[in-house]
Amino acid sequence: MAPMLAALALLALISVSEQGPHEKRLLNSLLNSYNTLERPVANESEPLEVKFGLTLQQIIDVDEKNQILTTNVWLNLDEKNQLLITNIWLSLEWNDYNLRWNDSDYGGVKDLRITPNKLWKPDVLMYNSADEGFDGTYQTNVVVRNNGSCLYVPPGIFKSTCKIDITWFPFDDQHCDMKFGSWTYDGNQLDLVLKDEAGGDLSDFITNGEWYLIGMPGKKNTITYACCPEPYVDVTFTIMIRRRTLYYFFNLIVPCVLISSMALLGFTLPPDSGEKLTLGVTILLSLTVFLNLVAETLPQVSDAIPLLGTYFNCIMFMVASSVVLTVVVLNYHHRTADIHEMPQWIKTVFLQWLPWILRMSRPGKKITRKTIMMSNRMRELELKERSSKSLLANVLDIDDDFRHVPPPPNSTASTGNLGPGCSIFRTDFRRSFVRPSTMEDVGGGLGSHHRELHLILRELQFITARMKKADEEAELISDWKFAAMVVDRFCLFVFTLFTIIATVAVLLSAPHIIVQ
Repeated sequence: MAPMLAALALLALISVSEQGPHEKRLLNSLLNSYNTLERPVANESEPLEVKFGLTLQQIIDVDEKNQILTTNVWLNLDEKNQLLITNIWLSLEWNDYNLRWNDSDYGGVKDLRITPNKLWKPDVLMYNSADEGFDGTYQTNVVVRNNGSCLYVPPGIFKSTCKIDITWFPFDDQHCDMKFGSWTYDGNQLDLVLKDEAGGDLSDFITNGEWYLIGMPGKKNTITYACCPEPYVDVTFTIMIRRRTLYYFFNLIVPCVLISSMALLGFTLPPDSGEKLTLGVTILLSLTVFLNLVAETLPQVSDAIPLLGTYFNCIMFMVASSVVLTVVVLNYHHRTADIHEMPQWIKTVFLQWLPWILRMSRPGKKITRKTIMMSNRMRELELKERSSKSLLANVLDIDDDFRHVPPPPNSTASTGNLGPGCSIFRTDFRRSFVRPSTMEDVGGGLGSHHRELHLILRELQFITARMKKADEEAELISDWKFAAMVVDRFCLFVFTLFTIIATVAVLLSAPHIIVQ
């Protein structure tokens, strides 16, 4: 092993001794008369052709809020007649007219490594740079070959401005331009040409977890600016990327749908539980937090409203409306007869037609179209009957038949017939009456019983009125509670339909749904 290492060291020394003097002599021959300010062309009237290409290695970050695209590039500048190839690594390759030699004259030396500050190179910069130092490349050596071609591969992190379109966020595609051109040489002195008409080289691209690369076409442009009459040539590469929506789908859209479904379940919660309104307000606060998370990732612009923001606003509107309608439901549920009187339109809408449409029924009452029509007809007949009955019959809620039936025997005109409802009193009165012996006894007995009858009627009217009022109050409270239940069921159907339509509309309106 030791002799082998010694032999390798000897070969290395021999090689250095042979190539070292030739390389030094070649460098002195090339650089002694070389002028870094001279544009390396044979004819100064002709433009120097620079082939420009770009190799995208990695998309480091897309800052939507500040609208900045950060990429890792190699810059390729080919100066055979000046060739700029941005490989992302920016890789520059060109052919210098003043850096040509015959390798046989210099011991077979075919290439050199020279620092860029000792050579001429085109001042190609990215026009839309957002970097603090404007040029984010690191200066490395230039590889010069005997035919004059120069290869310059400075690694760098490029930050370029990018107009972010948030209309379809998070189902959006972004087109970010990277515009490269000479800063001082116009089109008559330096002509940029695309190395590959298809655009940038994507063979070394590293997959990004947030963005999917669609393509990177390139285009040559010749523009005359207001500052100068000469045309300037630039090459613009458009990085076409598509957002991977899997993260946003499972971390924003799915939780939003689940939270909105919880708001729908709030309509099935009984009002007596005491948590109906609390649930709605809590869900509204949760959606507000999710909306803030979306707003933090988007630029503060008013050019467009993001699709996800529109969806969140629709769901928030639905939840806010559910909170308002929950207040209405609780108000209806806790109404009493001594404070509120149910209007006729509420009875018609919430006690008849809406329950029939929603297929709801009350215990012992089946609500159909036929029963609704019969109930309305019975109410009309009852109003007519009440208008034709006497005051006493309306008060006691008895049949008004004493005006038509002749009085029974052994009765006086003052007592009259009180109808079937008072037949027991009439029997008791007859039993209590004893044939008087004198006229005074007759007059005294009739007066005493007349007073007793008036007292009994007064008490009977009071008890009947109280019982009737209690029944009416209980029935009215039951009607209000059923109306609240109908509003709950109606809101459940309406908001469920609204949530489904909004979710489906958002997904179908997106240019694409999911990119893995």
